[in-house]
Amino acid sequence: MQYISRLDRPLLRDRALATIRQAIVSGDLVPGEAIRDLDLAERLGLSRTPVREALSHLAEEGLVESKPHSYTRVTPIDPVAVRDALQVVQAMHGLALRLAVPLLTADHLSLMRAANSRFHAALTAGEIAGAFSADDDFHRVPVEACANFAVAATIQRYTPLVRRLEYQRFSSSCGADSVAMHEEIVLACEQGDGDLASRLAEHNWSTLAAELAKHPEGEPPKPAE
Repeated sequence: MQYISRLDRPLLRDRALATIRQAIVSGDLVPGEAIRDLDLAERLGLSRTPVREALSHLAEEGLVESKPHSYTRVTPIDPVAVRDALQVVQAMHGLALRLAVPLLTADHLSLMRAANSRFHAALTAGEIAGAFSADDDFHRVPVEACANFAVAATIQRYTPLVRRLEYQRFSSSCGADSVAMHEEIVLACEQGDGDLASRLAEHNWSTLAAELAKHPEGEPPKPAE
């Protein structure tokens, strides 16, 4: 029983992390909003320890910032930091496709098509969380297939900074454009054209820059009506 209890804390931390991150990405917690770990712990029905651990992780992701004995708050949107992160994420997904295409099997392509179908269905139903999950599933296939740890680690490090842009795009009619882009990527993979698949993936991610341009000077995106 002692061993089981030791597993509890990471699980609780992960639960807190996922919930708080989603609140930030969706705009429920707006940029600049103060955060109190006690309030969050009460809302989540958790102790303060896993909440603090989650906030520490979110600080590493760049979604939360704090000053000891002063404040913890949602990080204001920094257009320069988000632009820089987006350029890195865009390039890494392109590299992942270029490396992965020679290694992709029919099963990989089936997984990508199934994920894109779920993505389309979620967007149609207005289920943004489901769209996020399906989109992640789609892009995860080539990232894992390319078997390059540095690519995967870099994507994991910088993607959180662009999540708020993804939410804004998936909340609008523009999100549906990604469905067709995904299918073009799969077709390029099927044809064994790694360079084309790479360019298409980079273009897919570059469309998020339009969302950033809508909110100059760090003006926060507002959830779609």
